[in-house]
Amino acid sequence: MGLDDDAREYHRQDPPGKIEISTTKPTNTQRDLSLAYSPGVAAPCQDISEDADMAYEYTSKGNLVGVISNGSAVLGLGDIGAQASKPVMEGKGVLFKRFADIDVFDIELDFDDPSDIVTATKAMEPTFGGINLEDIKAPDCFEIEERLREEMDIPVFHDDQHGTAIITGAGLVNAADIIDKDLEDLTVTISGAGASAIATADFYVSLGVERENITMCDSSGIITTDRVEDGDLNKYKAKYAQDRSAGDLADAMAGADVFVGLSVGGIVSQEMVQSMADNPIIFPMANPEPEIGYHEAKTARDDTVIVGTGRSDFPNQVNNVLGFPFIFRGALDVRATEINEAMKVAAARALADLARKDVPDAVVKAYGDQPLQFGPEYILPKPVDPRVMFEVAPAVAEAAIESGAARKSIDLETYREELEARLGKSREMMRVVLNKAKTDPKRVVLAEGADEKMIRAAYQITDQGIATPVLIGDRDDIWTTMDGLGLDFDPEIVDPVNDELDAYADRLYELRKRKGVTRREASELVRDGNYLGSVMVEMGDADAMLTGLMHHYPSALRPPLQIIGTADDAEYAAGVYMLTFRNRVIFVADATVNQDPGADELAEIGRHTGELARRFNVEPRAAFLSYSNFGSVDNEGTRKPRQAAQTLREDPAVDFPVDGEMQADTAVVEDILNGTYDFADLEDPANVLIFPNLEAGNIGYKLLQRLGGADAIGPMLVGMDKPVHVLQRGDEVKDIVNLAGVAVVDAQERDD
Repeated sequence: MGLDDDAREYHRQDPPGKIEISTTKPTNTQRDLSLAYSPGVAAPCQDISEDADMAYEYTSKGNLVGVISNGSAVLGLGDIGAQASKPVMEGKGVLFKRFADIDVFDIELDFDDPSDIVTATKAMEPTFGGINLEDIKAPDCFEIEERLREEMDIPVFHDDQHGTAIITGAGLVNAADIIDKDLEDLTVTISGAGASAIATADFYVSLGVERENITMCDSSGIITTDRVEDGDLNKYKAKYAQDRSAGDLADAMAGADVFVGLSVGGIVSQEMVQSMADNPIIFPMANPEPEIGYHEAKTARDDTVIVGTGRSDFPNQVNNVLGFPFIFRGALDVRATEINEAMKVAAARALADLARKDVPDAVVKAYGDQPLQFGPEYILPKPVDPRVMFEVAPAVAEAAIESGAARKSIDLETYREELEARLGKSREMMRVVLNKAKTDPKRVVLAEGADEKMIRAAYQITDQGIATPVLIGDRDDIWTTMDGLGLDFDPEIVDPVNDELDAYADRLYELRKRKGVTRREASELVRDGNYLGSVMVEMGDADAMLTGLMHHYPSALRPPLQIIGTADDAEYAAGVYMLTFRNRVIFVADATVNQDPGADELAEIGRHTGELARRFNVEPRAAFLSYSNFGSVDNEGTRKPRQAAQTLREDPAVDFPVDGEMQADTAVVEDILNGTYDFADLEDPANVLIFPNLEAGNIGYKLLQRLGGADAIGPMLVGMDKPVHVLQRGDEVKDIVNLAGVAVVDAQERDD
């Protein structure tokens, strides 16, 4: 089947369409229903009748956007009518939810008269926190948006106008910087004079482009003052009439710094590009065929040509999804009365700034591992980059507050944490740890410091203020890699080949001489990053260490175990994963180290895992797992977790609830735990799961991760005398940064 048939099948699969309504509160019991509807619902209704703002407290209004269209200008399809536009509007709702966790009702209005659309939309103001106008023809869309903005007290935003303007504006800011031109000096030619073209011109003026430097062309050619006098222009086009001779698009492009295409495909030739000023910026955005193809524009001349299109198969895609979900997110969260020019500019500036930062591995993988680094081929972030929400929404919210559009003030740092929580529990949990780390950063050795991921992680760790990274590796290789990545920072580097390491060799010899290591062998061992990093931590020259990215787990763990060893109150180290679900966090041990632990080992692993949970502000409830419930099977295998649980219950230093042995569903299902086994010491489901052996632990955490949809953070090593964490081969940069944060918090607590 072709794409069209695939799309038809995609939409018709049961249930038809792309969206549904789901409940956010329990509806399982009679009491639940009496709270959700009659008679309990009367109380919030009465409160809202007395204070309309209470609707934001009691209903979904504050997170609900109406996507409104009459289907008169659907992209690529034209005037197909209200009913036929519904799949597009549902799709818009999917994007709102997927990228910014905003709920949507799509409303298709079978009206042609702008006044009817205004009246109908205005009547729905009690329902929505904001209105997104979509696919309404020009000039009707201008009138509708203007009137609704004047008459409604919630944000109204026509994405077809302003979305393209904001995203190309962000690209323009970065492109101008790359070619070393000032915005106020740019000459801009725009092909097209519809809603998006006029809004783009308006927005460029807000960014600093001089209005008189913008030449706009419609199907009749350059918009001139003579045409205004002849009366063939509406008031929106007339704003950009130039006092110049008539001409066509080729005339308008000659000598221009910037071309913006919002018209039809195939109307720009390579000769027209060649006529432009040095190092031109070209945004041909007609879909599906741009005004000039990406490769044709790039190869038209020998100097720097920066090209951005509306297509995803070329660099610098101008995609509105970079804007509207996050603009509305910020506007809704401060209960803004409008989306004003200051908020739009803030969004564009935030996008431009984000494009200059190191790109997460997950984003690079999503785009086929192609290089993504600020420059002519990367002037805009990618839509799947999760950081867009954390950059754009706070910038918009702050601009709303400063411009007086907000009805609610927020703490921006706290707000960023709330946004992280919307994208998953793991981000929320890690934010707790990273914020702790920033209060007292420590020195963290990255033993495989010449690896590109380690260097990128070091940059992010430094940039976020989490720690002071120390890279172990060839100094020249590290600097070459940094230059290639465009990373502007000056990390501390210890070169194991060229630096003087006698003090570390002496210490390693002292620690291992009765384990068969000679002084000469010690001098050789400290040239190994894992041994060198371990000695640095042991001697106090660093507070923590990360390794394992390029080594098998056992070989990476061996040097720190030999040099640093376990803590005074520990005989064993263990590997712990934190698994985060939508509304639950579980710590799983041991998943990486101890193959067949005894009862004492299990007890110690349980104690250390509970302590780790508290670093994430989670109060531990530990369950020792088995295939037996509280003695239902009695053999050597079931006695181990039973004895381990008893050991911890009898330990006065353990101040969190512990029980076992028990089956996994008993541990995590409240009805089983408190129903069948109401004598259990756990009043609530366990959040620390201690598996009976390494095989069960490793299998268990991977099943929970893959089939349960959990995000996994780890493995985190517990029981060591000083903070050491062994990464998994293939971990991403964000995993390194996260474990660095965990290591810093661990070091902070050891200082207390």
